[in-house]
Amino acid sequence: MGKSDIRINDDIRAREVRVITQEGENLGIMPIREALKKAQECALDLIEISPNAKPPITKITDYGKYKYELKKKEKQAKAKAHITETKITQVKIGTGEGDLLRKAKKVAEWLAEGHRVKIDLFLWGRYKYMEFEFLKERLEKFLAIIPESYKIADNIKKSPKGLTVVIERDKSKNKKNENK
Repeated sequence: MGKSDIRINDDIRAREVRVITQEGENLGIMPIREALKKAQECALDLIEISPNAKPPITKITDYGKYKYELKKKEKQAKAKAHITETKITQVKIGTGEGDLLRKAKKVAEWLAEGHRVKIDLFLWGRYKYMEFEFLKERLEKFLAIIPESYKIADNIKKSPKGLTVVIERDKSKNKKNENK
């Protein structure tokens, strides 16, 4: 429900509503005029919290406090939501050992953050026509030096640039390591 969809007091269109107090006590189903009267007696607002229910559910509470609570819940939900990206790294046949280690460390960081990682073995010129098994072995050597536990999400295959593999964090192996 968006902020503009919240109906309060005289904006509520239903004839009968189920009323809940600020403490969470259910007062039952009553005509809208009676519910508004109860809210005015308490010097609070009548807020429609579930308009699609039969009859709609309303709550007697302070509107400002209600909006604050909604905003707080939205913030918590947003904080818990984790968006995974597919990060890409590229290695070449002639890449030196130190550079491979540095790239493997970066891939491990991405995996620890929960991202998927696409690793490209970039081939150019005559390297494109080398034997697939030899190239696959080179890519597997790079995968072997990654310090984070992972699982292959998309197997090694040919791509326009060379060979590609997609990996993601293997959560089951991390839990076993934490228990030891």
